[in-house]
Amino acid sequence: MISLNDYLYNGDTVIKILHNYSRDLREDARKTGNPIDLAHCDFLVQMSELLEHNDFLTSQSQRMREFYKHMTETYPDLAFTFKGRIKSLIRAESKFNGQIVSFVHDYFKEYGRFPTDTEVKERLSATKDLIAYRIIISMPKCHVKDEEERKEKEMACLYDIANRLPSFLSKRGFDAQVAKSELGNSNNKSLQGTNNSSMLASDVAPFYKDYIAHTSPSGYKSLHITFFDNISLSYIEVQIRTYDMDNYAEIGPANHMGYESRQADARGSHSEIPSGQCMYYDEALERVAKLRNLELSELDVNMFAAINNSLINDGCGLFRGRLILPYEHLSRFQNDIID
Repeated sequence: MISLNDYLYNGDTVIKILHNYSRDLREDARKTGNPIDLAHCDFLVQMSELLEHNDFLTSQSQRMREFYKHMTETYPDLAFTFKGRIKSLIRAESKFNGQIVSFVHDYFKEYGRFPTDTEVKERLSATKDLIAYRIIISMPKCHVKDEEERKEKEMACLYDIANRLPSFLSKRGFDAQVAKSELGNSNNKSLQGTNNSSMLASDVAPFYKDYIAHTSPSGYKSLHITFFDNISLSYIEVQIRTYDMDNYAEIGPANHMGYESRQADARGSHSEIPSGQCMYYDEALERVAKLRNLELSELDVNMFAAINNSLINDGCGLFRGRLILPYEHLSRFQNDIID
């Protein structure tokens, strides 16, 4: 079985790794007749094209910046940051294979049979967050000293931003996409918007996955919305969250390392799936396990170095992703002395 791990020790660039991996995987998929690996190759090609031909990001980030400027005028007392990134190769590969594992497992558990190739590929087509932007807001204590009142104002601003965003971006070439369930359809009403927070306007609620109203088991909270950029012909995901939510997601229990560990533990317990009965399930499960057990300090990838799995200098987007758009707005009087 071919895996990404086989290409991380030769000193190559991320682009060369993507080219070699997708080429060899495609050749192997044709020999073995594995249609899911062919879809996997298309996903890898999509990633490599994103990294190689990214002139469109200038236009895209500029149009996103217009909403940032709109927010500076609309919410002068609010502090916030805009961040943009291209998903890292390791996390993209882990997510792609993890989706196969989770979807096949859940499908088999519910129906007692494996999904068709077409159903698996349809689920995989739902991956639309290779480019993602994050809006993080905070109401400074210098404006509102009472903690409960401060949090209420933050939440009011967060949902007001969410209500404004689809219309604002639609005038700039972005089409909001109806939120779909984790099984790749719109049957999950909580993800489709029907049971989202009442603070979301009815005309925008169907576009959002509201992980604030429906907090995940890990405690993760955020609003997620996907857009199709008609100018670059690419999908982007926008996440909106408060600073406290972002801390919880980045350095708290819901951080990526903890999330990936929980996902891997769950996938490792999928004993209901008979081994050897579903080729692409078995291979995806093995690829996830290999990525989970990577010792980053042993990798030899150009522009990447690590002392251990925590101390990392990632200059190529292998593990942490590539930054697109960093903007920070400080609220009025934020630097005043706080009693």
